[in-house]
Amino acid sequence: AETPETAAYVAGILRNLGLEVRTGVGGHGVVGLLRGTAENGRKDHRTIAVRADMDALNVQEETGLEFASKVPGRMHACGHDGHVAMALGAATILSRMKDDVRGNVKFIFQPAEEGPGGAKPMIEDGVLRDPRVDAIIGLHMGCIWNVPTGSVGVRPGAMMAAMDRFEVLVKGKGGHGAMPHQTCDALYVGAQIVSALQGIVSRRTNPLSPIVITVGQFHSGSAFNIIPGTAWLEGTTRCLDEALRARLPEMIREVAQGVAATMGAECEVTYHWGYPVLINDRGFTDFFSNVARDVLEAAGGGTVQELPEPTMGGEDMAYYLREVPGAFFFLGSRPEVAYPHHNPKFDIDESTLPLGAALLAEAARRWLEG
Repeated sequence: AETPETAAYVAGILRNLGLEVRTGVGGHGVVGLLRGTAENGRKDHRTIAVRADMDALNVQEETGLEFASKVPGRMHACGHDGHVAMALGAATILSRMKDDVRGNVKFIFQPAEEGPGGAKPMIEDGVLRDPRVDAIIGLHMGCIWNVPTGSVGVRPGAMMAAMDRFEVLVKGKGGHGAMPHQTCDALYVGAQIVSALQGIVSRRTNPLSPIVITVGQFHSGSAFNIIPGTAWLEGTTRCLDEALRARLPEMIREVAQGVAATMGAECEVTYHWGYPVLINDRGFTDFFSNVARDVLEAAGGGTVQELPEPTMGGEDMAYYLREVPGAFFFLGSRPEVAYPHHNPKFDIDESTLPLGAALLAEAARRWLEG
């Protein structure tokens, strides 16, 4: 969902904290720059970025909370409002201790993360320059991973999958439902394509390289007794290997067009590139894990868990991590009564908000000391 009011609100708080603020970055993106005043003995002042996403979802909220969305058909159903709160909390903490900050902290507030995303437009608009960003950190809260509330989950290397989208248009020849021999049934061809695409997963790719191909939409036909002349389907691909990802458009095209040709139909395949694989830098991930253990111990609870496996979900934080080293981590914040992300009743455990702010602030401060 569009975020102009949220962006204006965030910019106002950053200005009140004394940060240098840029608005309209990559759309409605906001950037706040905090320049630390501590002497660091270095000729250069390094810069670390803290990233948060601001967008809501096209969902009608049903939480019944006193602070529920007042905008019809829009709600924060994925925790992004919590990300904003924690990043602003980190900015507040560090602005009050600038004399202990040995470098710059750039706070990046993306206008969107849900498709089509906001990281890429902000990067293209120079968010990683002036001053140049040397490292970056970001987080997600909620219940995506099975991480206890108040604990941290992270892993080095691939943590979230690349996510792309594809469309297939089948062109056949429509006709009477009682006379299929006079037609080329596009619906039937499309159904065979849906099935055949799974052969890419099971027979054309290494079983040790996870891949998902899901068809989420299939539209064809207009009446029970008419064989349709066209069919359209749309789906998504997910994988953790960029080399494999690069081969997917051609493999999907070969399968879809091959199936169509065997049945006398034509087929057009359109592939839309989405977010790349999210890869955490091992060195920065180890550094952050140590910081997180200290913060959690000081807070009186919680643990740092190395996530045993990545998720096939996607995140456009991946674009930043392709450019600079850093890490993306998960903060468990499951309330007692939990609903899935993107559900109209989704909520978070708000007691984790100060913890998230402390994790971001302390990671930034200690990295600049290194």
